[in-house]
Amino acid sequence: MFEILVIDDDRSIQMFLKRMLEKQGYEVITASTGEEGILRTLDSPPALIICDWIMPGLSGIEVCDRIKKDPKLSTTFFILLTSLDSVADRVKGLDAGADDFITKPIEQNELQARVRAGLRLHQLSQDLHTQKLLLETELAEATEYVKSLLPLPVKKPLNINFQFLPSRQLGGDCFDYNWLDPDSIAIYLLDTAGHGLKATLPAISVLNLLRSRALKDLNYYQPSEVLAALNNTFQMNYQNDKYFTIWYGVYNRVSRQLTYASAGHPPSIMLSGSSPTNTEVKRLKTPGMPVGMFPEAKYVDASCYVEKSSTLYIFSDGAYEITQSDGTLWSLESFIQILISLQYSVDNQLDYILNYLIDLNSKENFEDDLSILQVKFD
Repeated sequence: MFEILVIDDDRSIQMFLKRMLEKQGYEVITASTGEEGILRTLDSPPALIICDWIMPGLSGIEVCDRIKKDPKLSTTFFILLTSLDSVADRVKGLDAGADDFITKPIEQNELQARVRAGLRLHQLSQDLHTQKLLLETELAEATEYVKSLLPLPVKKPLNINFQFLPSRQLGGDCFDYNWLDPDSIAIYLLDTAGHGLKATLPAISVLNLLRSRALKDLNYYQPSEVLAALNNTFQMNYQNDKYFTIWYGVYNRVSRQLTYASAGHPPSIMLSGSSPTNTEVKRLKTPGMPVGMFPEAKYVDASCYVEKSSTLYIFSDGAYEITQSDGTLWSLESFIQILISLQYSVDNQLDYILNYLIDLNSKENFEDDLSILQVKFD
């Protein structure tokens, strides 16, 4: 049974509305002031509120404003009872959050119809809210599952650490590193287009495929061949129109050679040197379209020698495509400058980087997954 709250300082109108609505099968409670109405609403949220506009103390529009600002009461349907019928007054009521109006003197059939319509919308809002909570629960479970698939940080013979902060909707970031032999390690990070499970599932598929080395007769030491094989396997026509960017590298700790290839992914950043004044910055990126976008896409390798005490950062675009408080978008160049400034000033750079990005972000949650891999070679 739906519960309806009537707020009116006129006792006769209270009783009139109570009797009429109870005949329709509703449970009706009453309040004589706005303050009392708010307390009753907080104690037991009704499905619908009918509130007089002009009352001593809190007015109906003030009651409406307070109730609608409470997230727990957002689905409560609010009807303002008023003798004011100007457009300006109705606009003022709508701005406060009112859902409907009933003009005095009250016409019974109109009131009953508006209450029925309001309760239908309340039920619909409740159903949508329930579905939203279920979806958020599923996304939270999916987030935990993705986290469980990620590798653990390592300290020897390389020091590899990471930060992974999924967006509220969960995106398509995934990464891994594994030894191909005692001297060579493959490191990669990918970012699937879009959000939600449709983006996450292809990323998990790629992770499992590369981790198990299920692509037979593939030279996993050759990054360009790996990307070409992934492009043949994950054409977006067969993967829900989802494509992904990826950076894939293989490091040999004996020769200190890093061979890499990228597919539409941001450049990885290699920092070498002993102080901020003599830091060498290398942007490691090769030409190549995102995987799955074009069947005939070509990928090429590049390589570099890793100097002593170098650090490599591999990241998704969520690390720098951040909306600031002034509405502007942060940049890759600014992100690189943060990496350089922290390279020699602190030990746990990733913690400082993440805190800086959280403070920089103007929104409650990040719009995209944020993934950063850090590889310290010595």
